[in-house]
Amino acid sequence: MMKLKAKVALITGGSEGMGYVTAKLFLEEGAKVVITGRSKEKGKKALRQLRKVGEAEFVQGDVSRSIDAKRMVEETVGRFGRIDILFNNAGVYLEKLAEDMTEEEWDNIIDVNLKGSFLVSKYAIPHMKRQRGGVIINNSSDAGLVGNRSCPAYCASKGGITIMTKAMALDYARYNIRVNSVNPGCVDTPMLAYEARASGNAKAYMKRMCEEHPIGRVALPEEVANAVLFLASDEASFVTGAALSVDGGLTAQ
Repeated sequence: MMKLKAKVALITGGSEGMGYVTAKLFLEEGAKVVITGRSKEKGKKALRQLRKVGEAEFVQGDVSRSIDAKRMVEETVGRFGRIDILFNNAGVYLEKLAEDMTEEEWDNIIDVNLKGSFLVSKYAIPHMKRQRGGVIINNSSDAGLVGNRSCPAYCASKGGITIMTKAMALDYARYNIRVNSVNPGCVDTPMLAYEARASGNAKAYMKRMCEEHPIGRVALPEEVANAVLFLASDEASFVTGAALSVDGGLTAQ
């Protein structure tokens, strides 16, 4: 029995990494899926693969821009008639100390990660209210629960997402809209690979990342996608305002 049969899902940052893997899983579970991304080339490439699994569309745009966020939601509803699930997955990372960071770098992290999650939710919620139901899942991080070294802007954005999630869960529970966050540790995605190369010693970087997790490795994107699927499905019908750690025990230390 498919867990998301006849549901419509919007997944931001769905061209690669956790977003793409989640989109594929949602399709396998019966959902119709719209993915978004800033790169038209990456989006179209991902879409070709996703359409081999089920009904999917791609909308190009930047979640930090209100006009784009609104269009993502409107095109989802226009194509499939409703929006049942929103996975605010789009995000960026910066490893830099506060004293070395420019104001523009700070703003970019906050705008994409935190403001982007707010904006797409802002435009999706009225549709969910009219439907008398929906699910929003925000991709936060272990850095949204505890402090991490050398990335204060990222921690600020993800901490904001975690608490914003809880606040929105309270505001919209009466409309049967559930709002939760998934809080992964390090995940084997193109973003992590980029950070490893940027460190100057990718092998040492990955070794350190694996050792930081009590389970002894980083997560696979599929492991995060399975957690998102649970939160999106009716199996989590009494779960709202939760921050679900998928971090190999990282924040249990």
